[in-house]
Amino acid sequence: MKMTELFRAQLDQEADRTRRALDRVPEGHDDWKPHDKSMPFGRLAMLVARMPSWLALIINRDELDLNPPGGSNIDQRPLRNSRELVQAMDEGVTQARDALAKTTDEQLMKPWRLLVAGRVVSEQPRHVAVRDTFTHLAHHRGQLTVYLRLNDVPVPAIYGPSADDQRFA
Repeated sequence: MKMTELFRAQLDQEADRTRRALDRVPEGHDDWKPHDKSMPFGRLAMLVARMPSWLALIINRDELDLNPPGGSNIDQRPLRNSRELVQAMDEGVTQARDALAKTTDEQLMKPWRLLVAGRVVSEQPRHVAVRDTFTHLAHHRGQLTVYLRLNDVPVPAIYGPSADDQRFA
């Protein structure tokens, strides 16, 4: 099986899991955070919603600078409610599926770089960056479910049942 096929299958599974969490993000809690050093709820939810679009960036570009001269051209529009969060995630999933459909395993072996203000912070084969993005998504989605719990919002089943959702994901 090709890497692109494996990644498309993983994308679909992770999108379903992520959608269940984003669907439950409550309005009016954007500035809430569990600790002074924590990311605000709204920013975390937007990060999770937009992460699938990173896959298309990794596949279609040789590098990404998170803080380029003149500012970023990555979509940073505020997402105001769970509907907008899910919509943004679904758009990113579509972009990622399209990019995966058009690329090859050979392209995924080529190097990709992540920069911050022109400084290389990571250089690795694209397939590693794609895999790391899935892991990064799972990490932040896990944080998001903790934020849900701490705000008395029922936590969805992700990889298995939660105290609030007994279905086996």
